[in-house]
Amino acid sequence: MQHPFEPKRQPMFDGGSLNRRDWMKLCAAGAVGTSVSGWFGAFANDVAARTDRRRSCILLWMSGGPSQIDTFDLKPGHANGGTFQEIETAVPGMKFSQHLPRLAKLSNHLAVVRSMSTKEGDHSRATLLAHCGYMPQGPVQYPTFGSLIANELGREGAELPNFVSIAPNRAISPASYDPGFLGAQLAPLVVGNGAAVPNGAANQMEASNDLKVQDLEPSKEIPSKTLETRLTRLRSMNGRFFENFSGPPAQSYNAAYEHAVRLMRSEAASAFSLDQEPDVVREAYGKNRFGQGCLLARRLIERNVPFVEITLGGIDQQILGWDTHAENFDKIKQLSQVLDSGWGTLIEELRDRGRLDDTLIVWMGEFGRTPKINPQGGRDHYPQVWSTVLAGGGIQGGQTIGRTSADGMEVEDRPVAIPDLLATICQGLGIDPMKSNISNVGRPIRLVDPAAKALKEIVG
Repeated sequence: MQHPFEPKRQPMFDGGSLNRRDWMKLCAAGAVGTSVSGWFGAFANDVAARTDRRRSCILLWMSGGPSQIDTFDLKPGHANGGTFQEIETAVPGMKFSQHLPRLAKLSNHLAVVRSMSTKEGDHSRATLLAHCGYMPQGPVQYPTFGSLIANELGREGAELPNFVSIAPNRAISPASYDPGFLGAQLAPLVVGNGAAVPNGAANQMEASNDLKVQDLEPSKEIPSKTLETRLTRLRSMNGRFFENFSGPPAQSYNAAYEHAVRLMRSEAASAFSLDQEPDVVREAYGKNRFGQGCLLARRLIERNVPFVEITLGGIDQQILGWDTHAENFDKIKQLSQVLDSGWGTLIEELRDRGRLDDTLIVWMGEFGRTPKINPQGGRDHYPQVWSTVLAGGGIQGGQTIGRTSADGMEVEDRPVAIPDLLATICQGLGIDPMKSNISNVGRPIRLVDPAAKALKEIVG
């Protein structure tokens, strides 16, 4: 009997041979672009049957750990409060930073959790905990949360991947973007993982292509009939190879290749063509990678992709932009402006297009920042107290959860751990967080730690 996570055998192919020259031509045509996108190399076969489309989730990941005191939990009148002023929002009593005016107007859609409290103050370990809900234990390969959601909400035969990650900072914690024991078929399709394109009219064409799937379009010099012939020959060559080598690596490669060809032929791939959007819309999101990533997320959600992650790593191609050990206030001001435009427009567009009620948006980083300001005008790592925000589908917005002390040093009410947050997200998406998957060592592992308690105030 085949193990449930062992890739299924693919049918062997008939036909003639494919020599090295043909192979090189196919590479030039983009038919075997396996090396550029992390997803092509990781995607495998054996996509499980799933028919129950429910909600979608967008994770806005703030790489580096954003300052809670300078965004959603200000401390005016205290020495720890810093230079930012708080402003009123659309919800009486709920106040945000002055640099988040657009989100302030949309606060009736937001549930702000001000009492996140964890113990991991290292970027890599904290990122892993936030993405997987578990810390590494022995040989168990815990999947990232996007893969878990994609496994629950993904659609069989979908032309687009069920998990797309936009501009991730994988170097800091590679395992945070790994499907783990769920298998490579649930790995994210990664886009925008190269150097960001600078703003400016001279770079408009490059900017339009910044978030496209690379090597997806075949060469215009090769007629479609010729390309189809070559694909058939490649299948034939692969078929004979798999007769002798049928292990998981070979089958994973074959599945990645087949899915890449399917995406290459699909009209759904036009979701990545942001130049189809009116310029006024693109401007509203912000002509930067995060803003355009939010626009891409909207287009993917509208095409039923269940999980999209967008990373805001920083300004000027920084990878840990929220890691503000120095010049905290200048950096947070710039980041907040990028965040406010991208996230605010995303909420407005989803609302106006009738998709906000079935799209859950999560804003978070790996931890918070110290309430006390250091001599460099910065704030350091502080996992003891931090904030996260949920919005949209399945969430009762217009409220704050938890309370912190006047100096921001402690959680005074309703401490929330990572498993509690992930359980809340599951319930908001209509997923049972206590459901189990069989791990790579044969043990059942629940989606979320069994001790987790969802925030009933948010999901009802």
